[in-house]
Amino acid sequence: MHRGVLPLPLKKHLRFFFLLFLMTSLIACQSDDASKADQQKQSQAFPSTYISAPSKAFVIEHATVLTGTGIEYRDASVLVENGLIKAVGNNFFIPADVERIDGSGKWVTPGIIDVHSHMGVYSSPGIESTQDGNEMTAPVTAEVWAEHSVWTQDPAMPLALAGGVTTFQVLPGSGNLIGGRGVTLKNVNAKNVQAMKFPDAPHSLKMACGENPKRVYGNKGRAPSTRMGNVAGYRMAWIKAEEYLAKWDKYTESLGSKKELDKPARDLQLDTLAEVLRGNILVHNHCYRAEEMMVMIDIAKEFGYKISAFHHAIEAYKIADVLAKENICSAVWADWWGFKHEAFDHVRENAAMVHNAKACAIIHSDSAIGIQHLNQETAKAMAAGNKNGLSIEVKDAIAWITSNAAKAIGVGDKTGSLKENMMADIVIWSHNPLSVYAKAEKVFIDGVLTYDRYDSEFQPVSDFDLGIIDPEGVRL
Repeated sequence: MHRGVLPLPLKKHLRFFFLLFLMTSLIACQSDDASKADQQKQSQAFPSTYISAPSKAFVIEHATVLTGTGIEYRDASVLVENGLIKAVGNNFFIPADVERIDGSGKWVTPGIIDVHSHMGVYSSPGIESTQDGNEMTAPVTAEVWAEHSVWTQDPAMPLALAGGVTTFQVLPGSGNLIGGRGVTLKNVNAKNVQAMKFPDAPHSLKMACGENPKRVYGNKGRAPSTRMGNVAGYRMAWIKAEEYLAKWDKYTESLGSKKELDKPARDLQLDTLAEVLRGNILVHNHCYRAEEMMVMIDIAKEFGYKISAFHHAIEAYKIADVLAKENICSAVWADWWGFKHEAFDHVRENAAMVHNAKACAIIHSDSAIGIQHLNQETAKAMAAGNKNGLSIEVKDAIAWITSNAAKAIGVGDKTGSLKENMMADIVIWSHNPLSVYAKAEKVFIDGVLTYDRYDSEFQPVSDFDLGIIDPEGVRL
């Protein structure tokens, strides 16, 4: 036998095994494709149709720039091209043909992000017919999606824009153990909610612990009526979700085999919970008390999911070290407390203490009024920390309503900071944004001028809004 030449029978055997390998691989690919198609059908329902308006290149010059990442530039510039940030800082080339905006004496920040809004689902005016945020018909309603209640003409949205808010997460209410899916929206005028949906932003799952669910269902004479009933309710829901996920996984594994299983029946509630277990939906947990947050962390570990943020988190300061270790954000108020028993042990230094422990601190609104001045709420929280020696600077605190918020809702790689190739969601402020005198003068979303305080053409309003324009074009 010559070297390098195989005998004929061996060649036939190798050809047979090669063909067998190809067939097996093809079946596996078909199985994977079928599985992916099933998952895409579930995850891509009601897709985002948001398309940013065309934008022109421009540069903001000679401003104080806060990047949202702990960096402050003086007498700096921000260059925007094709709706994205091209460059930030003091020394970079500026093309001659771009529009120049004089930022002298102004401050520039990323667009503000509110991680806890009910705009659109608890719309203004606050009457019974606009209360669409709480499906309080069962303790677990993971099947409902907040976006299906959003009223895009809510007058609160343009008012939030005037406060510098470019992105906000709309959550279901907190009456249930598991209240449903939340959605992240761009703060733009649109005919329907899909045209506002932040592209590729993950859905969230709203969960709630403490007084709300036990009060709602205890008053109906059903479980849960205690905190231990709350915990049992979460665990029973996740056990069902694990079983559902296992059925789908076994079905997927069987595709193309001789023992291919019947396709499981879909369950909208369990679809959502299974996507959480797959890591595709982020958990946002309404929770006030420290020990309850610790319990929720234990439950998350028991069932293998991750908590993205605790919301309201009145007692986050007590477990700031744990939150830092677990990489869980705390979305808190500056000084809203005492309205029920679990909200009593608040301190105004809450956010500052979380930040000082190197955990992720966020200031949120939960209010159609509060969302209009989140910059001032942040200022109050920072001032409380500094009064007690925590030494927090503006360049760091601004992250509480920009980059930290973006991280919590899963869009930190796209917005929330002024860095190259990030979305050009930008606010130009009249003063230091954490000053009581600061006003958002211009707001850009994807590089498009969306709001201008001194030009009524760029002051979007709802058909249901009332307002007066003075002779200088300022909305009163």
